[in-house]
Amino acid sequence: MPASATDLEAAGAPSGRRQVLVTSALPYANGQIHLGHMVEYIQTDIWVRTLRMHGHEVYYAGADDTHGTPIMLHAERQGVTPKQLIERVGREHKRDFDNFGISFDNYYSTDSEENRLLSESIYLALQKAGLIETREIEQAYDPVRNMFLPDRFIKGECPKCGAKDQYGDSCEVCGSTYQPTELVNPYSVVSGATPVRKTSTHYFFRLSDPRCEQFLRGWVGGLAQPEATNKMREWLGEAGEAKLADWDISRDAPYFGFEIPGAPGKYFYVWLDAPVGYYASFKNLCEKRGLDFDAWVKPGSKAEQYHFIGKDILYFHTLFWPAMLEFSGYRTPTNVFAHGFLTVDGAKMSKSRGTFITAQSYIDTGLNPEWLRYYFAAKLNGTMEDLDLSLDDFQARVNSDLVGKYVNIASRAAGFLIKRFDGRVQDGAMRHPLLGALREAIPQIAAHYEARDYGRALRQTMELADAVNAYVDAAKPWEQAKDPANAVALHETCSVSLEAFRLLSLALKPVLPSLAQAVETFLAIEPLQWKDADAPLSSQRPINAYRHLMTRVEQKQIDALLAANRESLQPTADVQPAAKANGKAKAEEAVPEVISIDDFAKIDLRVALIVDCRAVEGSDKLLQLTLDVGEERTRNVFSGIRSAYRPEDLVGKLTVMVANLAPRKMKFGVSEGMVLAASSANEKAEPGLYVLEPHSGAKPGMRVR
Repeated sequence: MPASATDLEAAGAPSGRRQVLVTSALPYANGQIHLGHMVEYIQTDIWVRTLRMHGHEVYYAGADDTHGTPIMLHAERQGVTPKQLIERVGREHKRDFDNFGISFDNYYSTDSEENRLLSESIYLALQKAGLIETREIEQAYDPVRNMFLPDRFIKGECPKCGAKDQYGDSCEVCGSTYQPTELVNPYSVVSGATPVRKTSTHYFFRLSDPRCEQFLRGWVGGLAQPEATNKMREWLGEAGEAKLADWDISRDAPYFGFEIPGAPGKYFYVWLDAPVGYYASFKNLCEKRGLDFDAWVKPGSKAEQYHFIGKDILYFHTLFWPAMLEFSGYRTPTNVFAHGFLTVDGAKMSKSRGTFITAQSYIDTGLNPEWLRYYFAAKLNGTMEDLDLSLDDFQARVNSDLVGKYVNIASRAAGFLIKRFDGRVQDGAMRHPLLGALREAIPQIAAHYEARDYGRALRQTMELADAVNAYVDAAKPWEQAKDPANAVALHETCSVSLEAFRLLSLALKPVLPSLAQAVETFLAIEPLQWKDADAPLSSQRPINAYRHLMTRVEQKQIDALLAANRESLQPTADVQPAAKANGKAKAEEAVPEVISIDDFAKIDLRVALIVDCRAVEGSDKLLQLTLDVGEERTRNVFSGIRSAYRPEDLVGKLTVMVANLAPRKMKFGVSEGMVLAASSANEKAEPGLYVLEPHSGAKPGMRVR
């Protein structure tokens, strides 16, 4: 069973060198890394760096999750092969992780030879153990594309509330769950065709087998998080209830993935080979570094194995994954650590508001990734609670804690030490009581990190920073420097301040690795480890000239980040030129390109109330509309409808607007959307422009579907 939370988390600096394999959930190779993803990778990286600073042998293995129907269809839409798609996305994902200081020892792909061989060997071992069986099942089938449809590729009307365009497994409006066969007026997301029912042979992992149930009941007791333990016991139910369902591990061709041995045309479901990808990445690392793979992953191994995941995939990692390992000849995880979801300013990430923030856009707008590492860490406590990114709080906390409290200590002392004392500390000052308190706190802070209670570690660190700043304020080195008679006292003040700064840097290093490296260069010291709390600065080694270590977060950077994400998510469309005859353009509209329901779903159409309208000076075409779309603020939109409407006639009317159109900077200001209007294809023959008006029962902010 997993090692208990008490055993593994109580000691801040455990004796003996541990061997630890750590993984994070594998990002799907079908989209960009966003800040929601980064919660997990930052959390994992801080923990990994904490253990490395104890001198343990720690390997952090990751990979892209690269198989499945969505990958196949996405590649098809882009006109590339699935392999070309996953290679490009893999490079982008690794770039994003590098930018945020995620220190993978190996970042790989589940579409690898190592993963194919491991997946096959695990499957064959489970088959040999009698835990694989075949069944005939009926599934939705797209008669146009000749393919079986996963639940998420079928949409229709919710059978409970009637909401349209709901997925085949659950309704996003009323929250109901159901079977795809219950959808009203279902259609294939791939082709738009009405699905038909078709039978196929599928392969199942028999999780309901009494052996699996007995094993899992014992394994669940060691989970570190009470929430995870309670959830798993709920899934298991009472002994004899037989609540565990067998797991469908196969998919039919066409499918991008690994073919099941001895089953032509049948492929491993992506959720089987994805967790095996943890081992595949580590095996690849072992081959490169000459490590004994079996010594880490086979029963009897002395190594520890931890998985950091989101709480939404706890089911796979605490039921299927350990059971697969247990009955295929591999060791089981030491523990699984789940975290909550990310919200932005208290709400789910929103594309229309620009708060569905990609990792690359954060970097492109000049924001320091270590600001986000610190902010996330300050809110993480080792539980499965959701985490909110309040952009105002983010700016205030980073500026107050990192710049105002922490970096400020070095900037107040370094100049005096360089100019007056050749950059050398006063050795006797290293015994100051303030420094003794900081050194005593370091093992406690390290223990908080290992317990994944990063918020507590940082609160304690900032309390210590407050004490150091109070010391500096009381000593007043800027006053001491005015009188040569105070040289000894000034030397002590600067020395104590910089040694305190070194200790605070040690406490912050798992969270701020790049900044810590800059501090190590500035102080002319070796890379900081936890044991270095008792290795103070020495007069034998002068510090280097101080260079500014961190800037403040500016509001304009936050504004640019939000604007960049609104712009990056703007729907695009090709404009087709009108056909020509006899040298003159016809008034007929070009036939528009056919789009899929997914393309249409990208456009966020909202009911808007026109709360104000005025003519734009200097333009004979534009009206300036102030729109209420159910947000906390109004939107400003410029619309070329002046020829058809007087401003006062529009005030108070409802209309429809494109709410996720990128803001457009115009001569007269910024336009934050577009109102919809109808007109004839031949406006000269049939003049007229008509702003769309929804039914009077509609309310501002309602979505038009």
